[in-house]
Amino acid sequence: MKLFDGNLSWRCRLTLSLLSALLLSLGWVTVSGFTLLAALVPLLIISNSYGSSWREAGKMALWATLTFILWHVACTWWVWNAAAIGTIAASLVGTWWCLLPFMLFHIVSKRMPKGIAYILLTTAWIACEYIYIKAPAMSFPWLTLGNCFAFDTWAVQWYEYTGVLGGSLWVLLTNIVLFEAIRTKRWVAPAVVAALPLILSLVLYSANAPKREQYTSRTAVKIASIQPNVECYTKFLTSREILQNNLMMQLKESPTDADFILMPETSLAATVNERFIGATRIVQGISSYLKNTGSKAMVIAGTESVMAYGTRRKSDTNRRSANGSYYDIFNSSIGINSNPAEQPIHNKCKLVIGVETLPAWFRAGGIFEVDLGGTAGQLGIGKSAEPFSHNGIKIAPAICYEGLYGDFMGEFVRNGAQIFSVVSNDGWWGDTPGYKYLFAYCRLRAIEHRRDVARSANTGISGFINSRGDALQTLDWDKKGVIVEQLRLNDKMTFYTRHGDYLGRLSLYVALLCLLYTVAILSKKKFYLD
Repeated sequence: MKLFDGNLSWRCRLTLSLLSALLLSLGWVTVSGFTLLAALVPLLIISNSYGSSWREAGKMALWATLTFILWHVACTWWVWNAAAIGTIAASLVGTWWCLLPFMLFHIVSKRMPKGIAYILLTTAWIACEYIYIKAPAMSFPWLTLGNCFAFDTWAVQWYEYTGVLGGSLWVLLTNIVLFEAIRTKRWVAPAVVAALPLILSLVLYSANAPKREQYTSRTAVKIASIQPNVECYTKFLTSREILQNNLMMQLKESPTDADFILMPETSLAATVNERFIGATRIVQGISSYLKNTGSKAMVIAGTESVMAYGTRRKSDTNRRSANGSYYDIFNSSIGINSNPAEQPIHNKCKLVIGVETLPAWFRAGGIFEVDLGGTAGQLGIGKSAEPFSHNGIKIAPAICYEGLYGDFMGEFVRNGAQIFSVVSNDGWWGDTPGYKYLFAYCRLRAIEHRRDVARSANTGISGFINSRGDALQTLDWDKKGVIVEQLRLNDKMTFYTRHGDYLGRLSLYVALLCLLYTVAILSKKKFYLD
């Protein structure tokens, strides 16, 4: 049976739907995203086989839903290890954001020229990804199409101009021209669309090759990354004294001539009062150690912090104490140096859904809240991405999930950050793809902003990434230790850093124009027909 004769059997459509799900999934369950360049072609073939009736559109929606739900389950199943509701919610919401643009394309393609329909598919899909990234309380853009190249960083060096949404554009355009090539037997267009970004990337990859002779005291820093390897689920049940002693022992293994020393998210196992950070015992201990050893380093460590507001409520994230006063609990990173009076703090701005934040309408009864130990429920939300300044160097103190957001990390750079640090505690899901991709996504952030990255994770992966996205020295899963690397500083901003997710904003406008144009044309036709 020919694929384009409009008479496909349900078995053929099922096979195509499953094939599309497989090709989409391979971008995350393997270490290459190139299968996505053809992943939507089977769905486009199914769409081509249906007519213009609403009944036929309903059938198409079922096949598309099957594809997208299987894709999301295959690539986010590991969330189940921490919370079953997480996998279910991520799969359902993610499927919706894919189904919407694809079905808009399908419906429009039956009533308008193919060119309009293809423009709508491309722009509406990217617009939906953009909205999902920017959604204040329901954002989980794990499967943004451009993220699939996190292990193929040599191929997407042009992300410094487009961000990951440029990768999504590449995937969508390649699928469209490949589908048309299969239909018309004309293969020049897909070859050009697939090859040109690769050629450009290889040129940029070569141009950005690090040169060790450029590593001077003014252009490079020495950073130590500590990985304590403390079991996530028992961490908060362990004596704080034991945790802090272990941490201090690893601190003593770090070189005294380091510029920065990283400790993972919530590594201090202490609640810090933001008004009196230097009064916290573990902070005092680290500060004294730095002073006594003559170390000029700043220790960047994750902790839980609290900010009290008195009896006046400031926002809907506030908790109320027994005495009637309001306060926020934050997931924070603090900078500790030899002067206890100078301890900057960064409160996490991008919170994990279900664990750290929920929309107000989901919070009643705590049904959807996931307790992973320590603080659960609604945390306070940080206001800005301000870098820490130390000895004339500005470093971004990002926390775990924040590394998933390209434009947000760009805010650190726009505020002066010359290098990225990321502290994380991402072992909740065990030895699964989750923590591997959190590290890999930091490789994309390095390319987008041309900033070296230092990462400290509780159970792995800790390590270093250069501005080309190359992974340097690492400590893998379930390892304990301290690693040291010299990284470069950069004061320049990329095109993407300056303009952020402009492709998302532009796509949103173009998609709306396409829809308005379609409605206008179809309304005009109906008027004349009547």
